[in-house]
Amino acid sequence: MTHFPISNNPRRMGRPPLKVKPILVRLPEGVPERIDALVGKNKRAEFIRKAVEIELDRLEKEKHGSSDK
Repeated sequence: MTHFPISNNPRRMGRPPLKVKPILVRLPEGVPERIDALVGKNKRAEFIRKAVEIELDRLEKEKHGSSDK
């Protein structure tokens, strides 16, 4: 019996990189469970990334708006 490689493709297989930097974030007790109850445990990181982006956008708009006055 001849064995062939699963792929001749030298590129990495699987999920494409998300272009994210892993960091450790400490959340208050109960917050991870609240997030999981709303979006599910497998969507926790996505939820946190989106929430951070939304808050950054809000604060940047607020900062730029107050500097125009």
